[in-house]
Amino acid sequence: MSTEKGTISIHTENIFPVIKKFLYSDNEIFLRELVSNAVDASQKIKRLSSLGQYNGEVGDLTVDVKFDEEAKTITISDNGIGMTAEEIKKYINQIAFSGATEFVEKFKEAKDANEIIGRFGLGFYSAFMVADKVEIESLSYQDGATPAHWTCDGSTSYEISEGSRTTRGTDIILHINADSTEFLNKARLQDILHKYAQFLPVPIRFGTKTTSEPDGEDEEGKPKYKSVEVDNIINNMSPAWTKAPSELKDEDYLAFYRELYPYAMDEPLFWIHLNVDYPFNLTGILYFPKIKNELEIQRNKIKLYSRQVFITDEVKDIVPEFLMLLHGVIDSPDIPLNVSRSFLQADSNVKKINSYITKKVADKLQEIFKSDRKGFEEKWNDIGLFIKYGMLSDEKFAEKANEFCLVKNTENESYTLKEYYEKVKDIQVDKDGNIVYLYSSDPAQQDGYIAAAKGKGYDVLILDGPLDSHFTGYLEQKGGEKVQLKRVDSDVIDKLIQKDEKIELTLTEEESKKVSELFQKAIDRTDMNVQIEALHEDELPVSVTLDEFMRRMKDMAKTGGGMGFYGTLPDNYKVSVNGNHPLVKRILASENGEGEKLAKQAFDLALLSRGLLTGSDLTSFIKRSVEMI
Repeated sequence: MSTEKGTISIHTENIFPVIKKFLYSDNEIFLRELVSNAVDASQKIKRLSSLGQYNGEVGDLTVDVKFDEEAKTITISDNGIGMTAEEIKKYINQIAFSGATEFVEKFKEAKDANEIIGRFGLGFYSAFMVADKVEIESLSYQDGATPAHWTCDGSTSYEISEGSRTTRGTDIILHINADSTEFLNKARLQDILHKYAQFLPVPIRFGTKTTSEPDGEDEEGKPKYKSVEVDNIINNMSPAWTKAPSELKDEDYLAFYRELYPYAMDEPLFWIHLNVDYPFNLTGILYFPKIKNELEIQRNKIKLYSRQVFITDEVKDIVPEFLMLLHGVIDSPDIPLNVSRSFLQADSNVKKINSYITKKVADKLQEIFKSDRKGFEEKWNDIGLFIKYGMLSDEKFAEKANEFCLVKNTENESYTLKEYYEKVKDIQVDKDGNIVYLYSSDPAQQDGYIAAAKGKGYDVLILDGPLDSHFTGYLEQKGGEKVQLKRVDSDVIDKLIQKDEKIELTLTEEESKKVSELFQKAIDRTDMNVQIEALHEDELPVSVTLDEFMRRMKDMAKTGGGMGFYGTLPDNYKVSVNGNHPLVKRILASENGEGEKLAKQAFDLALLSRGLLTGSDLTSFIKRSVEMI
């Protein structure tokens, strides 16, 4: 075979700068592309053999990745289908052409032809991101084929001649350029291969490993050992998601989780095995981690694969945002390797995948709730944040989650949303027919207010999570007709759930004015508004509360869901003075500044019950208390 020179068929002289700059976001992707090509070539020969199109021995299909630091080369070798000189010219030199179309047409009777479509074409040219010269040595599987050698220096010119390869398959030799010598490092290559080739379906060997074997005895009769090279296969060819759920036990799923996330602190709570072949192909396993009471970017992300080739762990366009809190693997051949965000956002398959995964997750949670409610309730602290996030951000998920979303009260009792509505609808109803859910965001600090509510026979929910400032609004919208939520410390209990009962104020208008002035003087704060209330005399003499609406807006602003200016407003507390309490009458009757002192003491006690008495004010309160005792 004589040497032939030619020009690569492209539409522009600047194809290589375009490849380097725009085609791939990260230059390490070259190794993924070339190893993927080698795997495809290996799978093709196996498939041809099974179809009777190749009668030779399939043999060892291990793909080898080697590097030579001195020669500055990286070589990817396979024992796959190989290429003739004509095929190299067709697949490699004509960039716009992919061998997939012809291959599928030829073997369209094979049901899984899509699984073995080659990606020769642009993927191959990613090699020029790191190499200033690339060689191909290849020998086709076809009888009587002549080995071919192709070389290109990154320009549009190439040379093709007879090659030196004596066995079926292909070697891709990269001559690494001066800017990319980082890839001539064993640890760097290992990291890339672990990332992209960890679960490829064909054995991938990187370098060699050595082990010690017995080698007789020395002159003193002591055992001798020799160093022996062994295969260093770096990938798991049959990861759990490629198997049927019936083949796997719980320990298999847990072992695979540890394989995915070797540094994970906790084991997952449970998992979902995905498997669908219509209207798109999708397999995978999603794990529910223990989600602490915080919303943070998860270290162990969902990993997206295409035919066991890693694509990305930035999957926010594949799965709904709330599912980003899960861990695991999604594998779909319907998503191409060289995928862009704009493609993901526009692709109809991706949208279907998104909806399917949401439905599967909701179905799994509902199944667990129905089959083991007690176990579900025990897991609620770990999954509640996830479920609320989903309900707030995805309407279809919320429709199903309404059946298994739980709320807990201060007695640690759990209820579904419907059950809780039924529990309080006849008791916690105000004079206007509103059903009032009382809740606490900090049971320890709000204990006095909770006790006052319980004294009236009312129930108090605990809503103390990072999303609960938003979830209160959701409960008001979806919880049932005329449902309102009020934090238990947002007013005195009789005002939170106002009944028709009319309580008369025993103070005259003049006395009320005098008490108000006394307290305002004792408090001496612009963020505290004194109001004289007509309450039962056994209620607290003074309560400090914060308006529910304003506080809720400020809470939402802190978590990014409210109007920005709410976060800058000062807190405006209401000081409710119980005009019917015996202490108020004593304050009125006091002389020589004693009344102001008692008012200050009562106010500080109210602050103390809210956790608002700190620093020098707390010190003064303690000193005054000692003097009064």
